Amino acid sequence: MNYEERLQNVSVLGAAGKMGSGILLLTAVEMADLSLKPENKEKTFVLNAVDVSDQALAGLMKYLKTQVQKIAEKNAVMLRKVYQDRKDLVENGDIINQYVFDVLTIVKPSTRIEVAFHSGLVFEAIIEDPATKIGVYTQISRNNPNQPWFFTNTSSIPITWLDENAGLGGRIIGFHFYNPPAVQKLVELIKATNTLKEVEEFAMMYAKNLRKTIVPAHDVAGFIGNGHFMRDILFSTKEVERLTKDFSFVEAVYILNRISQDYLIRPMGIFQLIDYVGVDVCSYIMSVMNPYLPDEDLHSPVLDKMLSRDVKGGQFADGSQKDGILKYEKGKPVAIFDPETKQYKAISEFQAKVEERLGPMPVVRPWKTIVNNPAKEELLVAYFSELKAQAGMGADLTKAYTIRSCQIGKKLVSDGVAFSEKDVNTVLLTGFFHAYGPINNYLN
Repeated sequence: MNYEERLQNVSVLGAAGKMGSGILLLTAVEMADLSLKPENKEKTFVLNAVDVSDQALAGLMKYLKTQVQKIAEKNAVMLRKVYQDRKDLVENGDIINQYVFDVLTIVKPSTRIEVAFHSGLVFEAIIEDPATKIGVYTQISRNNPNQPWFFTNTSSIPITWLDENAGLGGRIIGFHFYNPPAVQKLVELIKATNTLKEVEEFAMMYAKNLRKTIVPAHDVAGFIGNGHFMRDILFSTKEVERLTKDFSFVEAVYILNRISQDYLIRPMGIFQLIDYVGVDVCSYIMSVMNPYLPDEDLHSPVLDKMLSRDVKGGQFADGSQKDGILKYEKGKPVAIFDPETKQYKAISEFQAKVEERLGPMPVVRPWKTIVNNPAKEELLVAYFSELKAQAGMGADLTKAYTIRSCQIGKKLVSDGVAFSEKDVNTVLLTGFFHAYGPINNYLN
């Protein structure tokens, strides 16, 4: 099969989920664009949206319609050329409506995995559980005469392990979209030991057509993104435990969240990011990675304590933030959960006292004023130069965090996870929207 033939019948597993819905949207538009080429007018393109819930799939179709409408409105001029032979489509509104119709016609929602038995390509974005993934791959592969290729969105499970245990013979590749897939530019590409060359070549072409930035990673549990993020969490939670000798738990969490956001100049603090992903999800990813990392123990008692109190975080269906370690009002943290009292304590009650204890700090420029600033490098050099000269608990914590983040990044290279320091920086810059890569010389 060539590129277009491979995309004539595709299935997305977990299509109604947070990641699957974005993957489905991107693939639906790519397939529709192919179907509208003059040479493909007689070909049939089918995209199976597979999930366990009819209700979730109904919501998915509404989401798709809204998003495709926005895409069509942005590309109305281009679409006028695509439909230039359609004399019945005169107004932009007619063209936009036709494109939405053409994209949605390709998508076939289903709760039955059997629809994937005819696909040449299967995107998998289901639960991050090795046994579940293996079961699904095996069922499809045994019943599908087309020798389908599997693109897994796993962010932690080694691809070679999946390949060998499902008996796929190299018909699989790690194609890790970042959340949300429709917006995020980054994809981590992870080959198994035996991934077929044609699978890799297709993946590169697909990513190029989607205008994604590809960063390759070696097939080591967690890859680059979670390899850094999970260890970042461990550093932060251990610092919280250490600080509870002098501060309350909620004060210690506030300090690390403040340091990791404002003084490291990141879009959100580490505990807000944990909530965004989900406390339970972060803990589970660590448990998935741990068996493959015999020299480390990826495990956080702080996350365990939160989960024992049913504090999970995550997001609502509309993308808004659920309360987790932090409590939110209009998207902003206003309180922190105290596992002893099992209640949230307002940040305003202790903020001033803690800020005084942190001591003198450099003047902070908010992340949004730095990240796309043409003078970003100059501003960062000046900021870290000032930080180096500062003394006090807050400055010391910020310097320690910066140094540890750099160490984690370098170890990903030395351990053979990342191909280069540049790749580590690209993942954190692009996938996590950091203002600067973790591997840098700002404190040297």
